[in-house]
Amino acid sequence: MKMNEDFLKSMTDAFELLRTKGPQEATAAVQRALAGGKANEGRADHSPASNTPNASEWAQAWKQMQTQAQARPAPHAPGAPSFEADSPGTFSTHTFSNAAGQRQYKLYVPAVYNSEPVPLIVMLHGCTQNADDFAAGTRMNEMAERHGFIVVYPNQAQAANHSKCWNWFKPADQLRDQGEPSLIAGITREVMGGYRVDPARVYVAGLSAGGAMADIMLKTSPDLYAAAGVHSGLAYGCAKDLPSALGAMKGGKAQGKRAHGTPQRPLIVFHGDADTTVHPSNAAEIVAAFDAGTTTLSQQSGAASGQRAYTRQRHVAANGVEAESWSIHGAAHAWAGGSQRGSYTDPSGPDATAEMVRFFLAHPRGH
Repeated sequence: MKMNEDFLKSMTDAFELLRTKGPQEATAAVQRALAGGKANEGRADHSPASNTPNASEWAQAWKQMQTQAQARPAPHAPGAPSFEADSPGTFSTHTFSNAAGQRQYKLYVPAVYNSEPVPLIVMLHGCTQNADDFAAGTRMNEMAERHGFIVVYPNQAQAANHSKCWNWFKPADQLRDQGEPSLIAGITREVMGGYRVDPARVYVAGLSAGGAMADIMLKTSPDLYAAAGVHSGLAYGCAKDLPSALGAMKGGKAQGKRAHGTPQRPLIVFHGDADTTVHPSNAAEIVAAFDAGTTTLSQQSGAASGQRAYTRQRHVAANGVEAESWSIHGAAHAWAGGSQRGSYTDPSGPDATAEMVRFFLAHPRGH
């Protein structure tokens, strides 16, 4: 496939559609571009199969799309602010390295930190975000000061992904002690080694690509994390490459190898039912293993308070491990109840940060 200027423009437009409209529109644009490229080369076969991009075409096209997109900010994603904590704790920058590479991370230690072991929450940002932006949007540092826990925010490197997405769809980054999971686990252990952290109360949470990676971390390191929070994310093993990732994002049948067996650790999941970036069906996929029992805990109209309505459910697996899922009605791809100081937040939603902290602190490992 010749990567001419017309094709590159088509791919750039497709990437813009992915960010503004959703994966279904972007995929259609990619297929049109690839079909057009084949036609320009004089290919006579215009069957549906010939319009399906092969792995090489996807990789080349996606790389170019991401390169073109670097200079374009995501809609409603302002430049990451310099986070100024509303509390007197410390927010510092660190670097971790291992055989898989190097990542920076931000660490929040609350002023109330003392000699007693405290919980630790690992926060994984979404695409185009960074640690400062995610901390500002989720207000997790303020919650840490209130409840007395440490927060660490690993930063995805742009060299690893042009849009700073965690590579949750790559097989090499879905394995314990390899790739990005080894970096995130390594950062977690480094903080545990440097501070008085209760090893039974270490948690991981994330948004979108970060949410997908949070589920990977929980599934691959259940000995390290006591529970996970997944906001607008995808299930571990639902994709094996970019095409299957886009398919999963738009609610199609997953093509990757799913994790099987009984869940080992609790989960809390949030997803807007009007999300056009990651289809809401992915939330059900994440809690699918907790199918022994499901109870609707609460339904809230939200009209009286001006907040979004939601439905909250409790799921209990056959072995008694719990999950909680929140469907936020009318919400798009954004952190519920977040602050407008950060990108991809929905201040009118229920407070996902507070609810995750509640769930985490009620589920230490071993209980």
